[in-house]
Amino acid sequence: MRLDGFGLFVEDMAKMIRFYRDVLGFEIKEAEDSSNVYLVKDGTLFLLYGRSDFEKMTGRSYEYIKGLNGHFEIALYVDAFDEVDAVFRKAVENGATVVMKPELEPWGQRTCYIADPEGNLIEIASWDKPYEGKDS
Repeated sequence: MRLDGFGLFVEDMAKMIRFYRDVLGFEIKEAEDSSNVYLVKDGTLFLLYGRSDFEKMTGRSYEYIKGLNGHFEIALYVDAFDEVDAVFRKAVENGATVVMKPELEPWGQRTCYIADPEGNLIEIASWDKPYEGKDS
């Protein structure tokens, strides 16, 4: 079994598409008015599902947390410490919620947290080296 991608169940599809596409740079694969939208970032499939459409498809209703939620995080990597700050600033200027401003952690990683328009946590971090060598 291979990981193909992951998805978020969203309330406001248009707002979430604009955030992930325009602010964080995900490539969109479907039309914005679709109930299931495919975005790709660095070869990873990222799906946005309309909540009501998913409920209709599965014949169930679900509970959704409003505001910041701590169910999971999406982790994004940049190659340099100054990029953490630049991406953080751009995201906040374009509607992201500040969760934690960029900080250099005791273990040597520069990291920060924002939340998307529906409260999902996103980490932006760097070890101040290219992605390919970050784990060495």
